[in-house]
Amino acid sequence: MAVAIPATLSGLARALVQQDRLREAEAERIAAEAKPESGGFVGQLISTGRMSPRDIAVFASRTFGYPLLDLNAYSGDHIASDAIDRRVMQNHQVVALLRRGNRLSVALADPTNLRALDEIRFQTGMAVDPIVVEADKLSVIVARLAERPETSLQNLVDDDLNLEFDDGSAAEAAAEASSAEVDDAPVVKFIQKILHDAIAEGASDVHFEPYEKYYRVRFRVDGILREIAQPPLVIKEKIASRIKVISRLNIAEKRVPQDGRMKLVLSKTKTIDFRVSSLPTLHGEKIVLRILDSSSAMLGIDALGYEPDQREELLKAINRPYGMVLVTGPTGSGKTVSLYTCLNILNVPGTNISTAEDPAEINLPGVNQVNVDDRAGLTFASALKAFLRQDPDIIMVGEIRDLETAEISVKAAQTGHLVLSTLHTNDAPQTLTRLMNMGVPTFNIASSIILITAQRLARKLCSCKVPMDVPAETLLNAGFTEEDLDGSWQLYGPGKCDRCKGSGYKGRLGIYQVMPITEEIQRIIMANGTSLDIAAQAQAEGVRDLRRSGLLKVKQGVTSLDEVLATTNE
Repeated sequence: MAVAIPATLSGLARALVQQDRLREAEAERIAAEAKPESGGFVGQLISTGRMSPRDIAVFASRTFGYPLLDLNAYSGDHIASDAIDRRVMQNHQVVALLRRGNRLSVALADPTNLRALDEIRFQTGMAVDPIVVEADKLSVIVARLAERPETSLQNLVDDDLNLEFDDGSAAEAAAEASSAEVDDAPVVKFIQKILHDAIAEGASDVHFEPYEKYYRVRFRVDGILREIAQPPLVIKEKIASRIKVISRLNIAEKRVPQDGRMKLVLSKTKTIDFRVSSLPTLHGEKIVLRILDSSSAMLGIDALGYEPDQREELLKAINRPYGMVLVTGPTGSGKTVSLYTCLNILNVPGTNISTAEDPAEINLPGVNQVNVDDRAGLTFASALKAFLRQDPDIIMVGEIRDLETAEISVKAAQTGHLVLSTLHTNDAPQTLTRLMNMGVPTFNIASSIILITAQRLARKLCSCKVPMDVPAETLLNAGFTEEDLDGSWQLYGPGKCDRCKGSGYKGRLGIYQVMPITEEIQRIIMANGTSLDIAAQAQAEGVRDLRRSGLLKVKQGVTSLDEVLATTNE
């Protein structure tokens, strides 16, 4: 008669009792005394002397049918140490050995540790193949890999840095830092090196994130967040305080969000602005830095990714003496860079340009830039009213959010001013119906707007791109026509190299829908037509929607089909 085993025993402990390698009471005691940081059940079992690491590994391999590996015979150079979060690695005593496609081979002493395996699957999004190893050899490798964040921190705070912050008053900032006890040289150099690396990698944002048991720094590069470092948790307060001092924020206030700016001097001719945002979280202040590189507005319209016909239509519109040009798209789609590029083209000595922004992200000499402040009463609408009394030629409104702003913008466009602005809509035709829904009369919309451009940002394929063969049916379903499948072009997908850090992508480019407001579209607007009616007319006039523009980039080999499908998901 089989002996009933308590439900409290599971996995390896249960198997050992079933095969008479441990008594039930002994297994329960070991399981109760086990601690995750000491290797869990396996670590506690080894400490009792009842079984050796080798005996446990052989038993687990034979019982559960997983391969057994001697870590001493495995080259540590091949360990995929960056595949698993260090916190998961230490808490569960696991190491990623090999990454192949969508599968990850993971070494662990207890293959029945389902919590560890589930956490790895969730974190990596990959299928996990357990490999049984001896606990003592595994703990040596885990300890060695766990030391790397400290080592990288020491490397980050080397003495060769010559960066400096310029916040307008270095002496005052130094005095505040000293009084707040944040003038810690390693922390200062760590922050400087992190920001330098972010700029070098082309990051758009830097995240400093505190959690209960660890602290991490992440970069957003090409729209994707990637973990860069895990500095010691004990320095989270010093990092937050140092950044707040430089950004002229209140370091004593940790209960409410704050916004500020700071500037990093890279050389005598190169400075980078940062927009700083602090946010109180459960375990400390999260700091996010938005990198505002003025040089991005100086790249020129050719670098943004417009097709020749789209570029011609846009340049024709912004060189009109009056009217409204709208740029639409979701947050992070590059609308600001597009607007600033247009302003840079129009910024000549004989032109008066004024902008109202929340906040001004890029400094353009020769342009009168105003930061709106709703709490002080300086709204987009009030700034626009003031602009109209300042003899402007060109007005840029950061965003049309309400009816009052829309009506004043339309009025300015109808009275001899060129108005540039943005809206958050999915495509160009929906922008017109959005204005109608706001309450702007259809006559004013039709008579003021001269062009709308909708845009998205897609990642560019790295030079390591590889040719791909995709069935014709898949290409047709994606939006290609039969005429497109003439065999004159090659489809490419992401490869892997050191330059792109294995992602297959490097940099981003714009995908655009540029829609001039023609007489036919004006008639549809006046007749209260829907966005579908406007889209059909625009297509009949040869305007490519975002998907067609993206597929053109695929044919040119500059991005992948998967990236375009994800970016232009309609």
